Amino acid sequence: MQAQLIALDWGTTSLRAYKLAAGGQVLEQRSLSSGIMQLPSVPRMIAGQLCTDGFELAFDDACGDWLDAQPELPVIACGMVGSAQGWREATYCDTPANVANLGTSLKTLHSLRGVDVHIVPGVIQRSRLPNVMRGEETQVLGVLQSLSAGAGHNLLIGLPGSHSKWVEVADGCIVHFDTFMTGELFAVLSEHSILGRTQERSAPFDGEAFDRGVQVALSTDGEIGPLSTLFSARSLGLTGELSSTEQVDYLSGLLIGHELAALANVQRRRRDSAQLPSIILIGNSQLCARYSRALDTCGFAQVSLAEHATERGLWHLAEAAGLLG
Repeated sequence: MQAQLIALDWGTTSLRAYKLAAGGQVLEQRSLSSGIMQLPSVPRMIAGQLCTDGFELAFDDACGDWLDAQPELPVIACGMVGSAQGWREATYCDTPANVANLGTSLKTLHSLRGVDVHIVPGVIQRSRLPNVMRGEETQVLGVLQSLSAGAGHNLLIGLPGSHSKWVEVADGCIVHFDTFMTGELFAVLSEHSILGRTQERSAPFDGEAFDRGVQVALSTDGEIGPLSTLFSARSLGLTGELSSTEQVDYLSGLLIGHELAALANVQRRRRDSAQLPSIILIGNSQLCARYSRALDTCGFAQVSLAEHATERGLWHLAEAAGLLG
């Protein structure tokens, strides 16, 4: 099949490149460690010029040979590449946001190769405490395009990660989302606090320890918050109730449990219903498996996992922008 689009998912720590055919079918894909915070630094010749720009170097690494073969291919990119620290800032679009208004708001830059790169803007939710996303909006839109009409009525889309996002959708639009810094807090506590001193992180996943952490979070919901329960990751170790290999998954379950307990409460309040919405998860399969396990414990009965959300979203955005001819 003939390639029709190069799609880039360019984040803080990684760069994923996709060569897509009709309908967003993946012909070839690559993953590089050239996120915007760790770009290449060794100068080399690109398009007959000595290049020292890290973004240009990473772009050439990701898809230079594809463009050598098909220089007419359009290029679209999402993620932190469009942030203030990125290659070119793409101003946030306000909620509600959909494929149409994001697709017509792309920021275009002219690369050293002479190829235009079209950058997807992030999404901002303006309120007393504003919320933003970059990259996740593309994944969410990739899922929404595959849903039947009306399927988003009782649906929540979750994107577990360093800054987990929980996105409410309606009529094909992103209408509201909440962010939980669960993954980053876990990393900080494990690597830079007293809790990490007694953890042994080389062991395989301990489901019982993880479930215990989730249950502790749920049992204290509304009484004491995570600032108090977190210390149990140390105290249970000191009393011999958690081994060093169990402590890491206990802490993970504790943090995810607090996140999902808060999520369940806010969803019941917003929807004015005891019934919790169905969940579609997007992201790393191992992390999504943890969340799926905890979601079931927290009362979210219907949980599924989306695949190929990023490349589907980029394809539909390129289509809405008129890049596909």
